[in-house]
Amino acid sequence: MAGWYRQVGVRIRRHMLLKSVGTPAAIFVFFLGYRYLLSHPLFPVTEMPLTALDHVVGFCPAALLLYVSLWAYVSLPPALLQSREELFHYLWTIGAMCAVGFLCFLFWPTAVPHPGVDRANHLGFNALQGLDATGNACPSLHVAAALFSAIWLEILLREMGAGWVARGASWAWGLGIVYSAMATKQHVALDVYAGGALGLTAGALAVRRREGCVRAAVLRADAGERRPVG
Repeated sequence: MAGWYRQVGVRIRRHMLLKSVGTPAAIFVFFLGYRYLLSHPLFPVTEMPLTALDHVVGFCPAALLLYVSLWAYVSLPPALLQSREELFHYLWTIGAMCAVGFLCFLFWPTAVPHPGVDRANHLGFNALQGLDATGNACPSLHVAAALFSAIWLEILLREMGAGWVARGASWAWGLGIVYSAMATKQHVALDVYAGGALGLTAGALAVRRREGCVRAAVLRADAGERRPVG
């Protein structure tokens, strides 16, 4: 078997056009729905309460880099998938997870309390507030998407024969994004708990049902090989 890192390029090149168009399009559609719900709450907005963990995790401006890196992290699993069936399954499952979060935002709009620091004095936070304000707080879809992606990457890296270093680095990145949700004061601990439960549940169910997509792709490939030429 080729080294796992050699398989990365092979996997990325499969259905590259679909991936390069589909992933940004899915992120764009997500932001349309997210921003609409943020700007047009149907019910009074509830301010999320603080817990002891919120006082332990202080504001860390440098965590902004981890926070925005989510969009690169969530792009990795679809980039490494090999069949259209898997890609559409991935899109459907992460879309279903986001839909659950959107339903929460629709019927129970939430926001985080003022962090007690002027984040505008720190580079990048004004732009963050313009794009991802501190509403639509619970569950944190930032956390949910990070853990959903971490589960997929664990499965894909194992299939590629990656060792514990690569898989550990993937989990460290994903958990770093979870930490950044609180360290940037975009979310409080309760948002993180709810987002974590959503992401882990959705990810576990998605990879369990992925086996059917893999079998369908294999059967289609076998049928193509057996088809007579001419």
